[in-house]
Amino acid sequence: MPLTLHLGTDDLTRCRFAISPLCQTHEALRLLRRPARHGYHHAWLRRVRRALAGLDLAPLWLFIPPAGGYTPDCLGPPPEEPYPSIEEELARMRVTDPDLARAEMARSLACTPGLAESPRGRAALDDPAATLRSLADLTELAWHVLLAPDWPRHRAVLEADIAHRSRQAADGGLDAVLAGLHSGIEWAGHTLTLRMTGDHEDAQRADGRGVLLMPSVFVWPDVVSGFARPWQPTVVYPALGMGRLHQLPPPRPPEALARLLGHQRAAVLTGLTMPASTTELADRHGLAPSTVSAHLTTLREAGLLDSRRQGYYVLYGRTALGDALVVGEQ
Repeated sequence: MPLTLHLGTDDLTRCRFAISPLCQTHEALRLLRRPARHGYHHAWLRRVRRALAGLDLAPLWLFIPPAGGYTPDCLGPPPEEPYPSIEEELARMRVTDPDLARAEMARSLACTPGLAESPRGRAALDDPAATLRSLADLTELAWHVLLAPDWPRHRAVLEADIAHRSRQAADGGLDAVLAGLHSGIEWAGHTLTLRMTGDHEDAQRADGRGVLLMPSVFVWPDVVSGFARPWQPTVVYPALGMGRLHQLPPPRPPEALARLLGHQRAAVLTGLTMPASTTELADRHGLAPSTVSAHLTTLREAGLLDSRRQGYYVLYGRTALGDALVVGEQ
């Protein structure tokens, strides 16, 4: 059954993007619960498997049904700011209204017959505030194991997606953005239709606050929405470029280009198939950030790259001249 969001004028003027490390953490946890959806993430799973062996995630699994049922929205609520830190989001999670937390936990437990009446389920519902604090502590540990080591690369992919959508909006307006988010999303007649499975009767509807758009590394192949009241209506969609996130090291630059620019500088230019930050490029190429920064400055001054600030980062991407130079040499 599809979910439809009818957007009024206020909603259209208040649509916004955000990147949420907390939501990304819970998307990663949901991915771990559903092996059939591992898809692009086998390399990431191999890297985190040993660290996961020492982490007891059972309290979180209680509220992440393996068959795709409801996970409490309070475990990963839509962020209020565009680029919150994980510390800010966990602090907000810990002070969620206990009545709201209990209602959402009860709805989640009801997805698995008998779980709400089990000793673990009853204990969780008896003191929702304590349960939520405990889940926040465990989520913080999961963040450090699952995402923190790769976060600069993940964040660069998410920011590059938002930069791309922003250029779409500049060229074709919001219609171009909403129509191009994902094959499972349709936009027509001020109505956003998400082809999703499940019961969306309790999903929050557009109410003048706009729709929050969040790219995700882990949500593929789906789109996710349906945050219940009082949360802002949100659409979580697969980020552009996520399939290249866990690729093998970047390809070697063409020999002629390496002779012209120097091997390191040519490698940086060749590897910039999507905009990336200095931190991500340093990690990708095994270079010091200061070295990468110097190469980026030279390439930008030569007209081969441009840069734009996105949140806390500056993203670098090839210009048309840079593309022509790389493609012409391949």
